[in-house]
Amino acid sequence: MTRYLLHKIPSALLVLFLASVVIFLVLRLVPGDAATTLAGPDASEESIAAIRAQLGLDKSIPVQYSTWLWGVVTFDLGRSYVIGGTIADLVFDGLLNTVVLSVTALLLAVVVSVGLSVESVAWPRRWLTALVNGANTVAVALPPFVSGVLLVLFFAVLLPVLPAGGVPPDGFLARPDITVQYLLLPAVCLALPVAAALTRFLTESLRTELKQPYITTARSLGVSQWNLVSRSALRNALPTMVTALGLQTGQLLGGAVLVEAIFAWPGIGQLIEQGISRRDYPVVQVLLLLSVTVFVAVQLLTDVVHAYLDPRIRIGAPS
Repeated sequence: MTRYLLHKIPSALLVLFLASVVIFLVLRLVPGDAATTLAGPDASEESIAAIRAQLGLDKSIPVQYSTWLWGVVTFDLGRSYVIGGTIADLVFDGLLNTVVLSVTALLLAVVVSVGLSVESVAWPRRWLTALVNGANTVAVALPPFVSGVLLVLFFAVLLPVLPAGGVPPDGFLARPDITVQYLLLPAVCLALPVAAALTRFLTESLRTELKQPYITTARSLGVSQWNLVSRSALRNALPTMVTALGLQTGQLLGGAVLVEAIFAWPGIGQLIEQGISRRDYPVVQVLLLLSVTVFVAVQLLTDVVHAYLDPRIRIGAPS
């Protein structure tokens, strides 16, 4: 497993390096001048030039890039001159909130998808299959900005039992019961499309496994349908689900930006929106590179887990 991981790391680092170059250059092509925005509309040329020198924008592009990249490597991310505060503090606070929301939504999606898939395959009923398929279709068809508004309208306005947005005022650990109330609506909204996609993947994978010869043999020996699905078929279907989970995690993180805006959740999504709208390029650069890093790390983790579950992958045999 270590050998397999070491084989994957160089390509991941190359992707991160290329992403850093693209992010840096693309932001330099955006119309407008950060120094002029910071100085204000009535600033003199001297003030604009001083701000440009303070930001390092008077240096050549290669020097700016090398300085920024060295700061990222050494975790010296600098300061935000528009939003205010150090970039490291802004990213840490936003990342903590986004991670809590994303992990909660991911756990909900996995639990729901495994439960629905195993139940619909272990006890195949026409009405149950129709119900699961209908729920999956609705969950995929409704975009987060629609499902989020519906959740707020129903559970926060018509039935005021849950808060409409925000984070727990005393932190996530002070009052777990309060934390659950604040987390429930945004986590469900974020988890719905992911759970629907995972349910489809896992259900089809389980049905495929139930057609394999080893299942036929076990069934002839009197093994119950529940044991066939929950023990044998589910274990062999996990590699397919892990691959789907890696793909859906990227979609989940992308959807978190919209969900955070709907539920006023102060995470990375809101920070990116503020940085772009205010032309705070140092913040935007770090956040975009952080997003790419998370995607690469998720993909790397998915490959490792897949290789652990399927030894043929790590020894180079055909799947």
